[in-house]
Amino acid sequence: MYLNCHTYYSLRYGTMSTAELCELAKQNGVKYLAVTDINNTSACLEFIKLNKKTDLKPLVGIDYRNGIAQKYIGIARNNEGFRQLNAHLSHHLHKKMDFEDEAPFLPDCFVIYPFEKVVSLKKNKFRANEFIGVSIDNLRKLKFSEYRKLEDKLIILQTVSFRNKKDHNAHRLLRAIDNNTLLSKLPDSEQGSFLNKMLPLEKLQNEFEEFPHIIENTKKLIDSCKVNFEFGREQNRNLQVAGNSEKEDEEKLIQLCYKKLPERYPDKKEEVYVRVEKELKVIIRLKFVSYFLINLDIVNYARSQKYPFIGRGSGANSVVAYILGITNVDPIELDLYFERFINPNRSSPPDFDIDFSWKDRNDVTDYIFKTYDNTALMGTYVTFKYRAVVRELGKVFGLPKENIDKLSSTFFDYNQLDYLEKLVLRYSRLIDGFPNYLSVHSGGILILNDSVHNYAGTFLPPKGFQTIQIDMNIAEDVGIHKFDILAQRGLSKITDAIEIIQRNQPDAEIEDIENIKKFKEDPAINSLLKVGDCMGVFYVESPAMRGLLTKLQTDNYMNLVAASSVIRPGISSAGMKEEFIRRHRDPELRKNAHPVMLKIMKETYGVMVYQEDVMKVAYEFAGLDLDDADVLRRGMSGKKTSKGQMEKIEQTFRENCKKRGYSDKLTDEVWEQISSFAGYAFPKGHSASYAVESYQSLYLKKYFPLEFMVAAINNGGGFYDLQTYIQEIRKCGGKVHAPCINKSDHPNTIYASDVYLGLGYIKELENKTIQQILENRQFFGPFKSLDDFIDRIYISIDQLSLLLKINAFRFTDVDKHELLWKAYFKLNKSKPKSNQALLFKPQHRDFELPEFERSKMIEAYDQMELLGFPLCSHFDLLKEPVENGLTANDLKKHIDKDVEIFGNLVNAKKNGTSNGKYMYFGTFYDIVGGIFDVVLFPKVAEKYPLRSRGIYKCFGKVTSDLGFISLDIKWIARQATQTDPRLVDTGFKTGIQN
Repeated sequence: MYLNCHTYYSLRYGTMSTAELCELAKQNGVKYLAVTDINNTSACLEFIKLNKKTDLKPLVGIDYRNGIAQKYIGIARNNEGFRQLNAHLSHHLHKKMDFEDEAPFLPDCFVIYPFEKVVSLKKNKFRANEFIGVSIDNLRKLKFSEYRKLEDKLIILQTVSFRNKKDHNAHRLLRAIDNNTLLSKLPDSEQGSFLNKMLPLEKLQNEFEEFPHIIENTKKLIDSCKVNFEFGREQNRNLQVAGNSEKEDEEKLIQLCYKKLPERYPDKKEEVYVRVEKELKVIIRLKFVSYFLINLDIVNYARSQKYPFIGRGSGANSVVAYILGITNVDPIELDLYFERFINPNRSSPPDFDIDFSWKDRNDVTDYIFKTYDNTALMGTYVTFKYRAVVRELGKVFGLPKENIDKLSSTFFDYNQLDYLEKLVLRYSRLIDGFPNYLSVHSGGILILNDSVHNYAGTFLPPKGFQTIQIDMNIAEDVGIHKFDILAQRGLSKITDAIEIIQRNQPDAEIEDIENIKKFKEDPAINSLLKVGDCMGVFYVESPAMRGLLTKLQTDNYMNLVAASSVIRPGISSAGMKEEFIRRHRDPELRKNAHPVMLKIMKETYGVMVYQEDVMKVAYEFAGLDLDDADVLRRGMSGKKTSKGQMEKIEQTFRENCKKRGYSDKLTDEVWEQISSFAGYAFPKGHSASYAVESYQSLYLKKYFPLEFMVAAINNGGGFYDLQTYIQEIRKCGGKVHAPCINKSDHPNTIYASDVYLGLGYIKELENKTIQQILENRQFFGPFKSLDDFIDRIYISIDQLSLLLKINAFRFTDVDKHELLWKAYFKLNKSKPKSNQALLFKPQHRDFELPEFERSKMIEAYDQMELLGFPLCSHFDLLKEPVENGLTANDLKKHIDKDVEIFGNLVNAKKNGTSNGKYMYFGTFYDIVGGIFDVVLFPKVAEKYPLRSRGIYKCFGKVTSDLGFISLDIKWIARQATQTDPRLVDTGFKTGIQN
């Protein structure tokens, strides 16, 4: 009986989840309910799924509004009607158009106009499927209205947005957040009525007892509505035919496999043919052929455009995918588990995560949208987070900033808070987790067999690709499986590095970057891994990874594959990381493994390292069938499983272990390992894919370090900040220069071993200024002087002063302060804007100026202001020079001894401990550029927190953990730096600022 109900997917308006709305209906004896969120259909599929096996009949529709002003409600009569509603909504959202006062003809829908709207429009013509919605509040007016005569057009329209006063208060707060206003200033027109509540069915019918025809009309409308979707693992609504027919697709896949097989496996091993045949049979039987061919089409397009890519995910376990070239991971070489990729009882397609460069992903996405119909990006919801809600509500209530900061920090005594502060906390807890706004999934693209609008509405984010209003969880429930087209910067580093090498060293011989086999076997490349010299290298540059590689003495591909998964948090928390390292370093310790576990995972010494090890152990150790083993892996990885399914599998696991004679202690230990790490471990194929990219980067770093590092910082760096990578360039023999108007580009450039920072790094320098400089320089050659620059470039004194302060005119050999004075005198502010070369150069006057004293310290502070860091060593800025010359390289000579060393903080990570305290892991550069790592245990961390960058005197004990040297800090002291001399002594001697 309720045909206009809102969930919290009526964004920043509704206050109930879909399940809570269903529960509310049950409490009030309601058997018929329509979810009609405001300009949104996110809740519809979930609502239908929730009520598949209940007494509640689910109706779905949309409440069409311009802002909060209601126009009409659409209710779907059937699935085609649902598509029509979604298409109508999407058209307006894409075009950012307001909805008209009257709905278009939607033949498979019912359109309900609120009574007040009909009165204001004086609407007197209604289509057969159009009705007037009357609320309890409207009944008094209806008695005296001409519309009471339209008996067959009147139905009940009692809006449901709230359960109680608390919900209505939360709604008002959400509206204030949405309007960015104080609650006290929120207009009534921006709020829903408190009367928009659900009444018990009997009470609702009693209110309309004078108008039995309205009740009857409502029942007839409800009875004629039925929207139905099937849910479950067996559903697959992805595009089923990539070519002309299923048969043709199957023949194409088989033909391509056997044609390309000799390229990947020139020795034609029998086991390869057996594996290929097995996979093809399953792929065809489960109707995943089109999924493979579409992924192949996508990577073939990338190849045609020379876009680098990495294929990973569970699909990397497929030899068919490897042969076709969707991935570059050899499942035979790596002994990848086929059932991790597909098992005969699986219904959903395998995952192919295909990484492209962040520069290329948009074009690949555009190709997909142009090639395939019924395509959309996957949506995702950004939810309200507790601390952010506290801040928003603090503003809504008008609290002072210091009070908001206190509440957000969570460091306060609740009993000392005032009424408003407690109210903020109370409603923050309620709103925490509500959907805030719709966004775009990081890589999910849908390619469907039918219209996207059969399932939900779409909106158009800034990049212009339509995006569906549902997230991946409900999409998978209904059988929509995404293609993962992802972006990363590591691939751009590789392609950009090759381009930079070709420009900077035209005669250099560069190996084929796809020749991974050669890179794997190169001792010089492997030596970088062994010592953790991996700055800038994809996935292996973090301090934790460097430490792991050093402990493992990693010097080969297989060991790097293992390390890529061992570093994941689940393995560490279960203690398996340390056990793996110990067994790797000491073969005698491998005997500690249970014989069955060692047999199952010989390569990793009986330690579970990869996600599919869960399957192996469940299947071979506990005797579960492969289907249950894969369900176990999926469940441990946070994927959805049927209710009670995991509990049932655990029971079978334990019963089977008992039958096999394992002790309860061993069974508990193995189950503990499975449950603690599976969700945070990589699949082996995924790790192998990452390792391939790491080796490509390692090759470039080893043989072309300067060009590689320039490419790295041009692509946003990685784990560290820019100045850390600049230090690495210096370590590799490069010289880093401040931006120069004749040498610099927008990004960084390199000439032999000289690296010039890009003009884009200068804070507040406008893009249009940079573009003008680069275009003029390209057409008319380098600038010869400041006068020449002023003649050729239309620029304000503010923009020119930025270039002068960063010393971008140093090629003139004139002090920048003198140039700045001259610029003020010379710059003609009224000069017409033109990029044309001047036919006649104007005469420039020169000026007698006092002599300026050059100062490295002033230069450093100008660089800090405009670049964010100085280009000199931070050690040169200290008030007092360092007291000793101990370097990172010397630490290995002082193991188990206390030492004092000076270091420039690169990175500090704060970690919580099991007893609620915290500790720090820090990484420093020494005075000569060597890296060393420190640990501050809780007692020291509390006394000496690592909160700010700078140079520290570090005192502690040198420790060696399996060859990884670090300093166990006892005390640490930040060193004072010199003050900007202009703050101490101004005047002509030190230069005058503008």
